[in-house]
Amino acid sequence: MADPSSYRPKPGQIPDSPGVYKFRDEHRRVIYVGKAKSLRQRLANYFQPLTSLHPRTATMVTTAASVEWTVVSTEVEALQLEYSWIKEFDPRFNVKYRDDKSYPYLAVTMNEEFPRVQVMRGHKKKGVRYFGPYAHAWAIRETVDLMLRVFPVRTCSAGVFRNAASAGRPCLLGYIGKCSAPCVGRVAPEEHRELADDFCDFMAGRTGTYIRRLEKQMTIAAEDMEYEKAARLRDDIEALRRAMEKNAVVLADATDADLIALAEDELEAAVQIFHVRGGRVRGQRGWVTDKVEAVDTAGLVEHALQQLYGEESGDAVPKEVLVPALPEDTEAVSAWLSGRRGSLVSLRVPQRGDKKDLMATVARNAQQALVLHKTKRAADLTTRSRALEEIAEALDLDSAPLRIECFDISHLQGEDVVASMVVFEDGLPRKSEYRRFQIKGFEGQDDVRSMHEVITRRFKRYLAEKDRTGEWGPAGDGGDPVGGEVPAEDDGRPKRFAYPPQLVVVDGGQPQVAAARRALDELGIDDVAICGLAKRLEEVWLPGDDDPVVLPRSSEGLYLLQRVRDTAHDFAIRYQRSKRTKRLRSSPLDTVPGLGESRKQALIKHFGSVKRLKQATIEQICEVPGFGRKTAEAVAVALAQAAPAAPAVNTATGEIMEDDGGTTT
Repeated sequence: MADPSSYRPKPGQIPDSPGVYKFRDEHRRVIYVGKAKSLRQRLANYFQPLTSLHPRTATMVTTAASVEWTVVSTEVEALQLEYSWIKEFDPRFNVKYRDDKSYPYLAVTMNEEFPRVQVMRGHKKKGVRYFGPYAHAWAIRETVDLMLRVFPVRTCSAGVFRNAASAGRPCLLGYIGKCSAPCVGRVAPEEHRELADDFCDFMAGRTGTYIRRLEKQMTIAAEDMEYEKAARLRDDIEALRRAMEKNAVVLADATDADLIALAEDELEAAVQIFHVRGGRVRGQRGWVTDKVEAVDTAGLVEHALQQLYGEESGDAVPKEVLVPALPEDTEAVSAWLSGRRGSLVSLRVPQRGDKKDLMATVARNAQQALVLHKTKRAADLTTRSRALEEIAEALDLDSAPLRIECFDISHLQGEDVVASMVVFEDGLPRKSEYRRFQIKGFEGQDDVRSMHEVITRRFKRYLAEKDRTGEWGPAGDGGDPVGGEVPAEDDGRPKRFAYPPQLVVVDGGQPQVAAARRALDELGIDDVAICGLAKRLEEVWLPGDDDPVVLPRSSEGLYLLQRVRDTAHDFAIRYQRSKRTKRLRSSPLDTVPGLGESRKQALIKHFGSVKRLKQATIEQICEVPGFGRKTAEAVAVALAQAAPAAPAVNTATGEIMEDDGGTTT
């Protein structure tokens, strides 16, 4: 680990001008590339005390052994050079997007004498027109099959084309009218290229011209009583319309735009792009990246733009690019995009209307892609095994923690304080073992004290059942199982709290970890490891340590700990919300023994409101079918003892609502 002061440039060496800089390690490998409006100001930020740097930045500067820079004349040149160096050196600390699949494109080889329509994947080639990307290759083939009726462009390979030319016979598509058969000279090269140009224009969104042209030709043919030709043109129009329907109109006609959305957490980010051409979604693609450098949403957007348009030019860069946040150097990025396109490109955040609605759809796709990516990681056995081994190594455990329990506290402004316990075995969730806790020892907001209480209750239950048989025991106050079911005392099944975890994870930092450790010490338990995962920087805290354990950003062990923590957090929030909802919906009638939901509704229906029910006598309550005098007296007592409820307010008008449905001012 290098000391950044050992390679820090001397004062006055760094120029105060735009440029691009590279950090190299001791083996002269480039580990980070960045750009700056002012190299002097930017590089000075890297040589602050390590404690004031972001953990990812601190790791980078201590890994590096030297820094160098290149001065450029404009910020646009800096952006271009940064992209070139990232592609050339593949620095380990730079954000790198990776495709979550190899997307197929509809390609037209305009660089050939007889252009060919085909499915292409991988790197784009010069002189080839691309449309898409598409989610599936079969979607491209369906579209092409419909369009070949109107634009019979060649689709065969070079070998098939040569064989047909030497034999003097076209392939089957030539016989059925879905190829103009340039291989046997049915059309001249110029005519075939014109067909390919028309095909590309239609795919680019200029659809209205061709539809109107065919409709006019169909009308003329019908007037001339050429009904077979008119019928063929009618079918051609229908085929084009079906091809158009495969891409729904989402924006105003003639709108060419790319919409970029992000979904991110502390470790990863997913990017989704919708390509809109002629007002229709013509393609979709996505990437996932590890956040190996300290970068915010604006920085991720800038990296995505570089990845997306770094090797594009002309119409491949649309007139409008919509993003969730503007890059730091918006003017420079816009100028760079305009240079790639050859005309002005608008880079902005949609604020209203159809574009904002479509951006929300793209964002949902990005979120789903991120969840799917994490799920795939968790489902992989090798990955899970490696994750458990990394956790054991990082926390200095004797063996891999095959059973992990995680605890989290949830409340809303100190009310309805609850806790959750989730269980992961072999790296996978065991939902049947999840437990929920109500905090009973005190009232108010104190996460540390709540954590101590929950850990104490859980492991008291473990000790009680261990004392009885070592494995078996009755239900107790350890917490409620999911669904509220409590195991029978002697049903012959092992009680779940009898199984101790190898690792307890708490959601929080040093205070929560210390509270959990204190609870176990008070119970005399010393064979269960404890750690805490703090949300802010994803640091792992151990009892008694002043500094956290920082797992690598790409660590599978950190991914697993994060998933365990997030699962406990979500489970606790759901329980807290359900308790709050139940409390807000509570009624004085809930305290009447033996009064079910049906008879409650019968009372309200009979009297019209709780207010009128409170005013009713016992004899009037007895008039309700199913109510005897004893039950009526219990209802009257419950209503009399209930505290008056706060008046409801109509939020639309500000009026106070009466119980009987009226209003007052």
